[in-house]
Amino acid sequence: MMRLEHPRVLVVDDNDSILERATATLSQSFEVIGAVKNGAAALEAVSALHPDVIVLDISMPGMSGLEVAERLRGTGSTVPIVFLTVHNNEELVRAALAAGGLGYVTKTQLPSDLEIAVNEARAGRSYVSQLH
Repeated sequence: MMRLEHPRVLVVDDNDSILERATATLSQSFEVIGAVKNGAAALEAVSALHPDVIVLDISMPGMSGLEVAERLRGTGSTVPIVFLTVHNNEELVRAALAAGGLGYVTKTQLPSDLEIAVNEARAGRSYVSQLH
């Protein structure tokens, strides 16, 4: 029996509730291969699990999501990154895209936008939630 391959997604967020919501939302269409709570764990998980897409919180204690993205790009990683954040401002969108992100989803729009952003990132296209 042939198994259909689902894109493999790593979710990184320091908030348990958001981690659970993002994982539940993405599990409908993707294989969530890991859910970790900080930048150091994210770097280890990327190295060990080889995700197809990373969903990455920006504001985390220790190492921010922007730092994680910059470190990954510094190692030559090309895995698509979708930032998931509470921050709703254009300056941070620009910083996230400059750090190598393809997507920027605000946590208030997680239910409607996250799956779309991950699909767009897999296709090499940018997706940014509408800012309010």
